[in-house]
Amino acid sequence: MRRRTLLAGLTAGALSTVATPAHAHSRRVLHVRPGDSVQAAVDAADGPGWTVVVHPGTYREVVNIPADKGSLTLRGASRDPRAAVLVFDNANGTKKPDGTTYGTAGSATFTSAAPGLTVRDLTLANDWLRADHPDITGTQAVAAYVTGDRSRFDNVRFLAHQDTLFADTTALDAFDRQYYRRCYIEGDVDFVFGRARAVFDTCHFHTLQRDVTFTPKGMVFAPSTARANPYGFLAVRGRVTSGAEDAAYKLARPWVPSYETTAWPSLVVRDTWIGPGVDAVAPYTNMRDAYPWQTMRFREHANRGPGAVISKPANRPQLTAEEAAAHTRRTYLGDWRPYERP
Repeated sequence: MRRRTLLAGLTAGALSTVATPAHAHSRRVLHVRPGDSVQAAVDAADGPGWTVVVHPGTYREVVNIPADKGSLTLRGASRDPRAAVLVFDNANGTKKPDGTTYGTAGSATFTSAAPGLTVRDLTLANDWLRADHPDITGTQAVAAYVTGDRSRFDNVRFLAHQDTLFADTTALDAFDRQYYRRCYIEGDVDFVFGRARAVFDTCHFHTLQRDVTFTPKGMVFAPSTARANPYGFLAVRGRVTSGAEDAAYKLARPWVPSYETTAWPSLVVRDTWIGPGVDAVAPYTNMRDAYPWQTMRFREHANRGPGAVISKPANRPQLTAEEAAAHTRRTYLGDWRPYERP
């Protein structure tokens, strides 16, 4: 019960999934306190540009921010992201009241399709555990499912096990941009995945211990970038740590979805410290043999640490200095420059 113990120890206060937001102000700010509902506050924001401030507490509910809530800001009242926790426990295989299941995207605790979204100083978590549900085979349990262009996350913790962060796009042919700064993301299987053009700037990725006898125990990234998109995931100036034994994890594997078999996954990890939990000899693997990782756009540049040692160059494709100049925050995000904001 590791996840539930972790979250319960962070904050104190009444828990509620049905309440009204407190205190609307002329500056288009809504405050949510223990006993209130984050979703109710989102619903009460009657146009773009609202700010929802979540005060310290644990909020056990599912939150969905629709596309018409553009330029919404959702932030913790404290700068400590552990103080305000949004958590639920649906999985892919969890049954709805009508007998159908949620599916991977539908399992998310937090979902947003809103363009111009900003989230900061919060924890977004899915504390569904495989051990509690041995009868469920659809074990993906998403903490956040994000689409919508110009989605920004700053100092946010994403906690789950399989498929923690689904960084996706609004449509198969959309190149929606996402920016994650100083975020902490943990999980085990494919826990950062999707089709978005996403920059992970100074983020900490942490792989969890898993009670299985096989390796790899999981993978950090599973991009599914559209072939027409020149850029997929970029992880820069971050670090990768592990709660598992050395070499138990892969850095990535390509995801080519059955609904988009033309996908050409793209991942660049650069200027990042990679710990011993990642298999340095063979850091990549296939999801399906029909789509070998060697044919994908997987590259590294100037990484360091025991998990970044290049012992077999063919297993660790590297960018040249000239190529690396094309894989920066600016090239991925274009005319949107959230990293220049104070």
